[in-house]
Amino acid sequence: MITRLFGASTPRRDERGSASVELVIVVPVLVIMLGLLIAGGRLWFARATVVEASQSAARAASLERSAGTAASAGQAAAARVLRTEGLDCGGLDVSVDTSAFGVPVGTPATIRSTVRCTVRFADLSLPGMPGSITVESAGASALDTYRARS
Repeated sequence: MITRLFGASTPRRDERGSASVELVIVVPVLVIMLGLLIAGGRLWFARATVVEASQSAARAASLERSAGTAASAGQAAAARVLRTEGLDCGGLDVSVDTSAFGVPVGTPATIRSTVRCTVRFADLSLPGMPGSITVESAGASALDTYRARS
């Protein structure tokens, strides 16, 4: 009578192997989630570093006295920031707009820079993930209004 109340008279299903099936389903999902977390972190880090590099490039260029030295100083500053932060760009493009040096002294002018960095994702081997993503940022810095320019 007690066995009927608790359902002991009904045959139990065999659950052997169910843990293996659950493992086969859960592990790939966890691996994909971990890969997406790593990819998201890498993309966030790349964007933050490229923003910093573009601002540093514009600032370094604005401290120079001529357009020629400003362009090379800006490119060097951007490369230094990327190297210091440890960001490995598959393709790096740094452009510094030095047209502000043509503005007469006493007139406000701004140096602008653009940094493009191609970040690789091929090593993550995630389905549907592109092999690389290009991250771009622009920076600007005011040129000293009353400083001599050449």
